[in-house]
Amino acid sequence: MELRQEVLEEMALLRERTPDVQGSVACTVDGLQLACDLPGEQGEQAAALSAALLAMSRRMLAITGHGTLEETLISGTAGFTAFYAAGPTIVLTVLAGPGANVGLLRLEGRKTAAALAAVSARKH
Repeated sequence: MELRQEVLEEMALLRERTPDVQGSVACTVDGLQLACDLPGEQGEQAAALSAALLAMSRRMLAITGHGTLEETLISGTAGFTAFYAAGPTIVLTVLAGPGANVGLLRLEGRKTAAALAAVSARKH
C-alpha cells in the first residue's frame, strides 16, 4: 500500500476515535501535502502553513531550551487547530470544533502522529 493511502487510513481512524475532529492534513516538513481530510480546497494552504508553524515551534523551543516539540495547539473562537511532528519528515494538522475535548484531542493527535511516523519509517 502506498504512503498516501496508509496516512489517510490513520487520519480516518483519528476522526472515528475523536468525534470533535473536523478534519486533518498531513504534509512533509517542506509543506507538500501528503494526504488531506479537510473540507473544500484548504489542503494545500494548510500544508504550507503547517510546515512553517512546525519550523517556528521547533525554533522557539530550541531558543528557550524547553525540549523537543510535542505539539502546537491554537485555540480560536470557532475551534482548535493542533499541529504534531510525526517523525522527522511529516507534519500532522488536526482541526476540532469549539466544544472539543482538548485532552482527548491531544491524546489522539499524538497517537496518530506516532502512527504516521511509523508508517513513514516503514516506507523509507
